[in-house]
Amino acid sequence: MRAVAVTALLGEPALVELPKPDPEPGEVRVRIEYAALNPRDWQRADAPAAGSSPQGLPHVLGVDFAGRVDMIGRGPSRFRVGDAVFGRVAHPLPGRGAYADYVSVHQDSPIALVPAGLSLKVAAALPTAGTAACQILAASGAGEGDSLLIVGAAGGIGSYLTQLASARGVRVLAAVRGDERRRMAILGAARTLDVSAGPESLPTAVREGCPQGVDALADLVSETPDAFAAHVALVREGGIALTTRGATGTPGNRTRHVGPPPVDFRLAPSALLLDALAAAVTSGAFVVPIDVELPLEKAPGALAQNRAGGARGKTVFVLRPGGGAGHPTR
Repeated sequence: MRAVAVTALLGEPALVELPKPDPEPGEVRVRIEYAALNPRDWQRADAPAAGSSPQGLPHVLGVDFAGRVDMIGRGPSRFRVGDAVFGRVAHPLPGRGAYADYVSVHQDSPIALVPAGLSLKVAAALPTAGTAACQILAASGAGEGDSLLIVGAAGGIGSYLTQLASARGVRVLAAVRGDERRRMAILGAARTLDVSAGPESLPTAVREGCPQGVDALADLVSETPDAFAAHVALVREGGIALTTRGATGTPGNRTRHVGPPPVDFRLAPSALLLDALAAAVTSGAFVVPIDVELPLEKAPGALAQNRAGGARGKTVFVLRPGGGAGHPTR
């Protein structure tokens, strides 16, 4: 099968040929039709742990997928061959990942049926970003009338979070790079703040609308404690500040920590949450902004581009063109 993988220590992702993964007891093998890109994919490729041992190679990238079950491992299963499914590779093993023609996952992992009316392409873009958006909103405690600053709002998670928060009556301040006012307003943002004008542009814009600070912060981009602390300083006393990039360490001497204690967000996906996300999309409660569709062989370049920043919506890789909607005729 085709796969995009890291095959050598400190190697770069490349399109390779690998054996199909056979499903173990309790697993199902999915013939993937679409896979979605997440920043975590290239972060894992860049991390020394991804290739720290020959026993951990080849490291197939990607976790989000949609396709059809083509084989079931021994034992009882809640799926059948031919089921349209989508999900997340919870614990990637050597040779297993979503950037591949096939993946085997345990049936108790975050995997769910694709409901009628939802395309496999859209379903593939839901698991990580959609789950993260739902859980970040819940962790932020933001409700009707509250203000939520989303740093990195134009990406996949940010696009979902903006919609879900605004639907709850939250006043979303969307921090992005470049002029994204029209797009973010369509997604529900009350204000769109362009941070490309300089380091003081965001604090100035936030304080104009929220002199006492915002009620909650979701920082989806800051990689260092100093960068995150600068955003935490924009949160009012008693508010909540979350990072998805593990930037809760102690800032350097030049940056004074101001604001609430930071929270290091950790994703906890589940099949039940995937069902809820699919239902929300099919009901029209929110839309899935897919920015780019690419063939699998373009994945290494797309990872590099995403690493450089400026993502807009989701990027999906097409492994089998023409994938239709789910047909849960059980």
